[in-house]
Amino acid sequence: MNTKVKNKYAVPALDKGLDILEYLAHKGSACSQSEIAAGLNRSPNEIYRVLVGLESRGYLIRDEFSGRYSLSLKLFNLSRSILPVDQVRQCAIPYMEDLAVNLGQSCYLTMLYQSQAMTVAQARSHSEMHLSIAEGSLFKLCQSTPGKLLLANSNSAVREMLIDHDDVYREYKKQNEILNDLNIIQEQGYIIQRNPLINGVNDYSFLIGKPEATLIAALTISSFETPFYDALNQQSIITELKAAANSITSILIR
Repeated sequence: MNTKVKNKYAVPALDKGLDILEYLAHKGSACSQSEIAAGLNRSPNEIYRVLVGLESRGYLIRDEFSGRYSLSLKLFNLSRSILPVDQVRQCAIPYMEDLAVNLGQSCYLTMLYQSQAMTVAQARSHSEMHLSIAEGSLFKLCQSTPGKLLLANSNSAVREMLIDHDDVYREYKKQNEILNDLNIIQEQGYIIQRNPLINGVNDYSFLIGKPEATLIAALTISSFETPFYDALNQQSIITELKAAANSITSILIR
């Protein structure tokens, strides 16, 4: 019955446009018209006008030399106007900027988006060497320290759905180990671990909000290991990051 309703009210041009946006988002790199067409099982001529329309509205950027298309940040900017995201950003950014200055480390704010971890805000350090995570970046939950923290603190129904959408977690045979690990993280309210994707980087991630609440986020610093790295520096990061996360949480739950 639902299929009939969808067919009855289908808008072919809109469907093509959404297919293109979703394809490029999952692809994660610029693609030519023919590559997009092949990926969508359509002909290049069939999607040409849709590509031109999306470019003219600012959703796509076309490289003038290669002719390849990539997503602009327009969708991300639109998503920031959604109240919950905007509310968290407004509360968090002043504290994040203070952290970046005090610790000489960039910090970033992560929320769940389409079963992935999305960076929704960043405060960049002005020190000579720091690691930055670009706003709008998307990571699988199993490959993201803040993503794992958000997964652990989601309610049981959402947690189950998110695990099922992450192919690594879904195919992992020892599901009980995953759940036990997530329960420990939820009790702690934070994660300190090696970055799952970059060697020589430590992640410090603290929860913003309350476990299993509708609105949660993760405040994180990813720090390079250097010869000057020691327990004192680590403790400073933990202390200040925790204080900032607690301050932001207290504002959000008033």
